[in-house]
Amino acid sequence: MICRSLLLLLESKGLIKLPPRKSTPSNPLANRKKPPKIPVDQTPVEGSLSKLCPINLEQVRRTPIEKLFNSLISEYHYLGYTQPVGEHLKYIAFSNDRPIACLAWSSAPWYIGSRDRFIGWSSEARQKNLCLIMNNTRFLVLPWVEVSHLASHLLALNRRRLSQDWQRIYHHPVYLLETFVDTERFQGTCYKADNWIYVGQTTGRGKLSKSKMPTLPKKAVYLYPLTKDFRSKLNPQGSMASQRFPIQEASQC
Repeated sequence: MICRSLLLLLESKGLIKLPPRKSTPSNPLANRKKPPKIPVDQTPVEGSLSKLCPINLEQVRRTPIEKLFNSLISEYHYLGYTQPVGEHLKYIAFSNDRPIACLAWSSAPWYIGSRDRFIGWSSEARQKNLCLIMNNTRFLVLPWVEVSHLASHLLALNRRRLSQDWQRIYHHPVYLLETFVDTERFQGTCYKADNWIYVGQTTGRGKLSKSKMPTLPKKAVYLYPLTKDFRSKLNPQGSMASQRFPIQEASQC
């Protein structure tokens, strides 16, 4: 794919002449069908967090119930479902065998200014160690579930096991978590309650934009270090950021 893009770029600059195109293959990603809807019990869930315990958080990627995750995100998340590219994991939270929430984690974007300044790493360190950061791309508490403190509790449950799950499947740990909050829709309350750190905003240009002008809503950037020495793990040659941030654990079921 990279080689083809380079050849097309060289031809556009008049440096080479490619032979005529023989065919235009279809793009399976562009024509991907919406995940089929899987019916679930929508009886309202209310009350205190303690009534839902124990909560079972299952990693469902490459399991028979991954289709349930895809269906729930497609039907009830405002961004819908898109097939992740690269490393990613999917989780469903169950209470009394009923799904109550979904969380998805994927590879981190290449460049986020506020995040990179917080870490204080070099471009070389970022290129080598970006895989050690994971992005919370989807977080859905199902709309018929209204339980105070549930969202922050689920974040705490998930982050405590995320690095171990990543190590088991992708054979490397994770040292830093990140997420982007659309402040026109949300206040990021659950991330604040779970002691995530606000570090700034995105530029609103998107990762594929060629323009320097914002074309997307700017989003708040929150980070959560999984280890106290995350900077030395991400930037072994030395960090320009010296401030340390304590990590406080949320309550458990």
